Amino acid sequence: MTNNSYMNGFDLTRYLTNGVQNIVANAIKSTLKDPKESAFLMRYALSSKEASKKRAAAEENGEHIPPFLIASITSSCNLHCAGCYARHNHACSDEQAVAQLSDEEWLAVFREAQELGVGFVLLAGGEPLIRRDVIRAAGKMPDILFPIFTNGTLIDEEYIELFDRFRNLIPVFSIEGNKEKTNERRGEGVYGRLISAMDQMKRNHLLFGASVTVTTANIKEVVSPAFLNTLQERGCKVVFYVEYVPVSEQSKALAPTDEERAFLSWQIMALREDYPEMLFLSFPGDEKSSGGCLAAGRGFFHINSHGGAEPCPFSPYSDINVRDTSLKEALNSKLFLALQQEHLLSAEHSGGCVLFEQKERVEAILKR
Repeated sequence: MTNNSYMNGFDLTRYLTNGVQNIVANAIKSTLKDPKESAFLMRYALSSKEASKKRAAAEENGEHIPPFLIASITSSCNLHCAGCYARHNHACSDEQAVAQLSDEEWLAVFREAQELGVGFVLLAGGEPLIRRDVIRAAGKMPDILFPIFTNGTLIDEEYIELFDRFRNLIPVFSIEGNKEKTNERRGEGVYGRLISAMDQMKRNHLLFGASVTVTTANIKEVVSPAFLNTLQERGCKVVFYVEYVPVSEQSKALAPTDEERAFLSWQIMALREDYPEMLFLSFPGDEKSSGGCLAAGRGFFHINSHGGAEPCPFSPYSDINVRDTSLKEALNSKLFLALQQEHLLSAEHSGGCVLFEQKERVEAILKR
């Protein structure tokens, strides 16, 4: 039985494919204003279909290839966001990161991902814009879409030129809602720099998205028309809603309750109707309607800055490294297969991340 056989309900891959086609259709309407963007989107729509065909062919041969790869290209960050899971897990620091994959090694990973049929590589960190060399390498892979999850504070003219030249690089700005909420979590002045970066993107007719960490403190605001209209007016095309993962007993109160998660799910369904020109993705909300957690290769997997293949950024455990093996072998690691076969991915959990809550069982698998 393949992994896809128990994915039912909301089809995340189909929604993304249709969403890309909708964005392309809207872009064509403004071709005279922005022909470069329209040309790229039309090309990428074809590339996305080719990637889907590769994954379907692999599925027929009993091999599941996820559409997403998350690549944490650095463990360095220039901010200290309150409640950051990466700093709590010591996966992020102020120190100059050492022994990370080079830009050439990351380019090799991206090339193999494309050969396998991976259509989306999400660049994360730390703060990914610190690794300008890797961002440039990603630009050389036009058939893959690279959402770059960034705090937005390092956007400069050189990056604007890079995003203009390589349209497959799509910044996704982390924002917590209004000015007060964003600065409270990310630091004084960050909201203003985010808005400035978004306005720069709009002036240059560049695509970008937004990523929202959903907590009990901002859940109503971040699905409100006032917030969404602010993003839409600035040209935002994709919004990622990520439920907060508590990093300590003290921060558990920030994790949405069952009732609040149900509220978020219904609101996102409505947003998809009200804002058809935008994409709305919810984690783990969309995972639940897709048959459980999509980590460990079901829908995505994670490569950390040192090359370790992990189920997801919230579950930083690895038994294999892409420096020593291929992506395909990493997808069939003992850890990934055990997580899938022993149904940890479909276990009940209180919010945020099932593997984060099941870390003792994950650690036990690694010790076998």
